Amino acid sequence: MKCDLHVHTHHSGMCTVPVLKRICRESYNDPLEVYETLKRRGMDLVTVTDHDSIDAVEPLRHHDDFFLSEEVSCSTEHGTHLHMGVYGIEERDHAQLQLRRDDLPRLIAYLNEKRLLFSINHVFSSLTGPRTEADFEGFSRNFPAVETRNGQMLELANRHAAAFAERTGRIAMAGSDAHTLASLGRTYTTIAGVRTAAEFLEGLKQGRSVVAGQSGDALKLTQAVWAIGASMVREKPWTAILTPLMVFVPPIMIVNFLMELSFAAKWGNRMAGSAKTPVSAEALLLR
Repeated sequence: MKCDLHVHTHHSGMCTVPVLKRICRESYNDPLEVYETLKRRGMDLVTVTDHDSIDAVEPLRHHDDFFLSEEVSCSTEHGTHLHMGVYGIEERDHAQLQLRRDDLPRLIAYLNEKRLLFSINHVFSSLTGPRTEADFEGFSRNFPAVETRNGQMLELANRHAAAFAERTGRIAMAGSDAHTLASLGRTYTTIAGVRTAAEFLEGLKQGRSVVAGQSGDALKLTQAVWAIGASMVREKPWTAILTPLMVFVPPIMIVNFLMELSFAAKWGNRMAGSAKTPVSAEALLLR
């Protein structure tokens, strides 16, 4: 079975760019359109991983091939930030995840108690800010899964994530990280020999996943930003006065591309020299 494990809808909230965070959403994807698009593109199962929200569940809960997930924005004890994917949750889990998201040890303790699968997302990207060596030690020690293929991240970042997961014995996950309909289902995770969402999730926990699909690049991200900008104007027509600024998107994306390359190379090469052997993913989930 195939499932895109990193998907956003308009319930992911407002974008984090300082100038635009009051007027532009992270995504304008309608949940039902997301579901229908993913099914057309061959996904056997559908999940949604909105930022700190489960509001997309209402129109989708009646589908037998849907399961609820969430991307939790977390703070670490080192003052850094990360995005954590949590999969197959119940609606009552959401409040507990949000209550603990600024206390990572407490959050991880809850996830282990509930035997919920969770991953560190886009680990070799600067999307959530700077990293420390202590962060990576925590990822290898406490996170059972690593997003090893993200459809918006650079191929280099995904390669380093895959090497990190293999070296530390983590479960490999993949998803499009789609904030627009165009990218949905282009990157996904497969589990062989399963027939239901529950069996798929159990297969993930057993480490039987195979990742597939595209990585990202500057052109793909530029197209996504343009699409989000167009959706912003449709929702708030007065923002059309900002459309001349779209001409600056390609050079900004090129600069971002170079910064991301540098970040991925720096931390990927540094972590490749680490010889620590953490506890296995299976043991983490059985704590």
